[in-house]
Amino acid sequence: MDVRESISNQTDVALSLTKHVALTEAKDSNLVFSPSSIHVLLSLISAGSKGPTLDQLLSFLKSKSDDQLNTFASELVAVVFADGSPSGGPRLSVANGVWIDKSLSLKNTFKQVVDNVYKAASNQVDFQTKVKTLSWYTTVIHEGLKFT
Repeated sequence: MDVRESISNQTDVALSLTKHVALTEAKDSNLVFSPSSIHVLLSLISAGSKGPTLDQLLSFLKSKSDDQLNTFASELVAVVFADGSPSGGPRLSVANGVWIDKSLSLKNTFKQVVDNVYKAASNQVDFQTKVKTLSWYTTVIHEGLKFT
């Protein structure tokens, strides 16, 4: 699948989500949400899924494989989140992350996708006690993510 087809599919998914949210959650109120962020999140989840869950995600996201979603996400991250401020353009910061209980671990192949494709943070935390995430998000918001 080429980039144009991926963009077209993402647009279809975004419009479907927007229609659903507008007719239900935002029917009598104002609501702001990001269909692109939801698409990226579901694509990331699909990268760690298999079986019927993966099949349902791929169907919803109109994709043939999680590799296809990962390729599109990698291109999207590289273009959309590129720092355009030196040339007078925008600089976007996004706080994507995977949080897993410290008693578990991520498969190495999934961690590589999280780190390299989605440029997301992966953190092991103790969900049994209070998680202190505010300082991490504050740092991301004020300093931005550092991509290598």
